[in-house]
Amino acid sequence: MRIIRAEEVWLRNANCMNDFSEIEYGFDCLNHAFKSRRELFKELFDISFDNFSAELEWSFNEWLPHFRADTYIACLSEHEADEDEIGRLSMWRAYGGDSGVAVVMNSTAFLSPSDALGAYTSPVAYLSKEQFLEKFDEVLLNIKSNSVIVNEMGKYAVLNTMLEAFRAAVLCTKHPGFREEREWRIVHSPQYHVSERIRRDIESVGGIPQPVCKIKLENVPSENLIGAAIPDLVDRIIIGPTRYPDVLRAAFVALLGERGVEKPEGRVFSSDIPLRR
Repeated sequence: MRIIRAEEVWLRNANCMNDFSEIEYGFDCLNHAFKSRRELFKELFDISFDNFSAELEWSFNEWLPHFRADTYIACLSEHEADEDEIGRLSMWRAYGGDSGVAVVMNSTAFLSPSDALGAYTSPVAYLSKEQFLEKFDEVLLNIKSNSVIVNEMGKYAVLNTMLEAFRAAVLCTKHPGFREEREWRIVHSPQYHVSERIRRDIESVGGIPQPVCKIKLENVPSENLIGAAIPDLVDRIIIGPTRYPDVLRAAFVALLGERGVEKPEGRVFSSDIPLRR
């Protein structure tokens, strides 16, 4: 209700996620892979760019405390067409509460490349340490196969690209046991990607006062941010298992109408999953 009424979405500090060890898991996978392939990494990069691997390692270690303590995330799940009427039972069980509501969103805003916000979307990689190492090897092989292009980019462009890749690996890697979630993340690190469009406020969430980063749901077509306004973003709303489906449906039809959604009654559905708690 608050997302639609305020036309904004909140990103919470990564330390407040359900499993606060998630970022450490991503770091452990990256650390294991980098140490295992340190000599190969140096062989690939240092021959072209003097002292490259040492500079990358230093830069990453300098930023790591900020990535850990000052990164804000919103988590979403991929949605299948055959879930349009009922939603996904595992998500209702975990997050539905007694009056759960799923907002199904169109993907345009998530998949269109844009720097308008300084916040970026990424699918989560569900990998064991061994699987992560295999992916790391694939990346190094691709770099080796495209060494001419890499060299043409120049040292500092490649350095920034690899730092971004390492950051994404830390923030968007999870244990394969969570694969069912099929998670995507909106990620923002205010000190790393400074943004004038994302504001940070103090809010109480679950009785815990905390800083949150707020993204206004509006289009910025001049910077290729499209599909983010409520009428474009919301594909449908599914009312989860609840004692009051008709009341909730009426409320969300009205809320969508207030935000300029045409024929909102055609976008709100009630799930008929007989969920027991």
